[in-house]
Amino acid sequence: MRKLVIDLNAVAENLATMRNLNGTSKKVMGVVKANAYGHGMIEVSRRLEIEGVDYLGVADVQEALALRAAAIKTRILAWLHDPSDDFEAAIAAGIDLGISNLEQLARVAGAAAKVGSPARVHLKVDTGLGRNGATLAHWPALVHQALLEVKAGRVVAIGCFSHLSSTNANEDRKQIERFSRALEEASAAGLDFELRHLTASDGSLSYQDAHFDMIRVGIALYGLSPFSDNRAADFGLKPAMCAESVVVQTKRVSAGEGVSYGYLHRTAAETTLALIPIGYAEGLPRNATGTAQVCISNKFYKVLSRVAMDQFVIDVGDDAIVPGDRVVIFGDCGPTADDLANACDTINYEIVTRMGGRFERVYLGKATELAN
Repeated sequence: MRKLVIDLNAVAENLATMRNLNGTSKKVMGVVKANAYGHGMIEVSRRLEIEGVDYLGVADVQEALALRAAAIKTRILAWLHDPSDDFEAAIAAGIDLGISNLEQLARVAGAAAKVGSPARVHLKVDTGLGRNGATLAHWPALVHQALLEVKAGRVVAIGCFSHLSSTNANEDRKQIERFSRALEEASAAGLDFELRHLTASDGSLSYQDAHFDMIRVGIALYGLSPFSDNRAADFGLKPAMCAESVVVQTKRVSAGEGVSYGYLHRTAAETTLALIPIGYAEGLPRNATGTAQVCISNKFYKVLSRVAMDQFVIDVGDDAIVPGDRVVIFGDCGPTADDLANACDTINYEIVTRMGGRFERVYLGKATELAN
């Protein structure tokens, strides 16, 4: 009674759309961190592998190892590390590691020595986002130490990367310039990289001159716009997730009846109430109350009652709604993830990524289906 229908064919189409940006032949990393933004990391990665994606991007080693355990062979980059991460397992599994500081580099080099195989690393420079990565002041020291580890055979310097803040075009351009300068400094020191990558979905769509050797595609891969003032269709992207449920109960009530916690809605006349078994346990924001809409039989109904842990109630008036009727929370014929995000004062990234709980994921265009 709770389903997330994931269209992997749409994911494949979105990958092709981003590949064709500016007619370039740049490599593409499909970012599948956080369970592929709620879409299901394993199934999405399997389909991306069939589509020939160049890299998969995850936040941490645990996510990367889960992909390897699922027999995913595509190159994987993990970049957010816990001090207790098992780099030996990651190196043995052929996982590329993002390196942000000297301490991480030392631990990875030490793990490589124990494994007896060099670690594949991507050095990260902080060009102004202020998150992980070496600052420009610390960059020369990281490059110098990486060179020593390369010469010792403990490290292979595969890539160099950074991340834009997407504050505005002026700030982004400053970061692009800083990234280019960091690359020049590394090259002058004798360290050149096979892969230089800076832009995620937003930057890839905005700054085609800053694609370098590879672009990282996250939210756009799932058919959503990275910008609040643009819709996916503006870029030829197709949303891949539909969140749906069913009506589980209806009942007629009199005028003046309070509905759900706090009686935020009172019936204006005799009416039918319909109960939907979706709540914040499934990821529907509690502040969707009074602002969001759902769709039943191509008609939109406002979520007037409090979104509870397991359910919410809608007032359908005299419409012939019955138990078993399909309810679209977002996607398909209903509101979009952007609509729900706007109603909840958040972004589409959060809406799709937080979907989970008791939702069952149903996939269209699975890799196994294509193989048959």
